[in-house]
Amino acid sequence: MSYSNINISCFSDDELMKEYKKTNDKLFVGELYKRYSHLVLGMCINYFKDKDEAKDAVVAIFEKLFIELQKHEVNCFKAWLIFIVRNYCLNVLKKRSTQLHRDLEYHYAVNIPLVQSEKEELEEEDEQLKKLEKALLELNAFQKECIEMYYYNKMSYSQIVETTGYSMKEVKSYLQNGKRNLKLLILNSK
Repeated sequence: MSYSNINISCFSDDELMKEYKKTNDKLFVGELYKRYSHLVLGMCINYFKDKDEAKDAVVAIFEKLFIELQKHEVNCFKAWLIFIVRNYCLNVLKKRSTQLHRDLEYHYAVNIPLVQSEKEELEEEDEQLKKLEKALLELNAFQKECIEMYYYNKMSYSQIVETTGYSMKEVKSYLQNGKRNLKLLILNSK
């Protein structure tokens, strides 16, 4: 059925969702976008405090709806959309927070200062990176592998367990001992 002659702007949210589920025609989600993109944008700006990032999030959320609307039975679109937006934004912020925590943990673990004059910072960072590369080569293979997976490849503990076959206890131990050994090796390489 062609909807080019029908004014879908008169459809209720429920009718738009039913037609989308039935036909998989993105035109129906497009109408929902017209109705609710301002609400989603406002929520995203509230979470991210950045209009450009919020606009990108709106697009990502509505792209996600193409899949989610086919999977779920939705009774009240607006309430469900608010739930989706909230979870999406909190997920992004959680990932960002985890990454920031990892970066700070890494900097502190290898004793790299975070604030210096620009020239000194570049020189110091270059020197520290050389020390780090040398120290990584001196770690045992298990520690080196886990450190690289966690910090360079941004893998979680469970991903490292799955990839390497080590137990969770071993991964935690290799990371903890590897960080401590890296710090000692760097401090002793002066």
